[in-house]
Amino acid sequence: MRQFTAVVNPTAGGSQGAAALIPLARLLREGGAELEVEYSRGLDHARTLARRAAERGRVVLGVGGDGMAGCVAGALAGTDALVGIVPAGRGNDFARALGLPSEPAALAEVLLRGEPRKVDAIEVESAVHDKVAVLGSVYAGVDAVANRHANASRLLRGAASYYMGGLRAVLGWRTAHYRVTVDGTLHERSGYTVIAANSGYYGFGRHIAPDAAVDDGLLDVVILNDSPRRLFFTVMRELEDGRHIRRPQVEVLRGREVRIEADRPLPYGADGEVEAVLPVTARVLPGALTLLA
Repeated sequence: MRQFTAVVNPTAGGSQGAAALIPLARLLREGGAELEVEYSRGLDHARTLARRAAERGRVVLGVGGDGMAGCVAGALAGTDALVGIVPAGRGNDFARALGLPSEPAALAEVLLRGEPRKVDAIEVESAVHDKVAVLGSVYAGVDAVANRHANASRLLRGAASYYMGGLRAVLGWRTAHYRVTVDGTLHERSGYTVIAANSGYYGFGRHIAPDAAVDDGLLDVVILNDSPRRLFFTVMRELEDGRHIRRPQVEVLRGREVRIEADRPLPYGADGEVEAVLPVTARVLPGALTLLA
């Protein structure tokens, strides 16, 4: 029977992340598994906890939102560690792409008896990030500004924080001029954002890259080119089901390495965390992670 170490973000989901583990922990223990719980003080601490648990041969669970999932799994990319995700944040977009259940009984069944699956990760490199691995996507533009607003919100939670954060970001946005290099080929564009996507979802369930697959060894590069603000809001609504990719203002490229530069120091985000500014390079790490899903 599997032995688990849960690395928990106690503030995920508006301080409800830790509570999500309680019914799951009971089911895992009733199923015969051993479970220990470690509470992180931040992302760097979470990476350390994950590596220590993996060195002891334990299955490492990332408990929280996309930031925690990407942090824990990214820390173990390229190793033989077995990883699980407990979606307990606001977005849970990588868990959505995997089809992971959120209901405790169904998730416990996956963790107790699910077959390991190889999935890709993204290596992120910039002046701040010296080759940090993440899971879902790297995005640079109005969405990173919106996510910064959402993460800073104290009054709103969940979808409401993302909606208001997005509204603030778009109303204050001015067109960015990008240099996007995909596998050595330069593409110069002007617009709202560039996303290098391993997972199809980001930003609280928006289906930004409908054709992206977490195990194909490629990144889908989605560019939202310049358009009037009223059309941009229409495109944002179409992100719910992926219809936006049919619009001429939306461009999709594919490749293994993507470098994103801009005419000003725009923020970029990775798996829900916004920590730095452009330029940034994202490289796919094929089959780098062994995941229960």
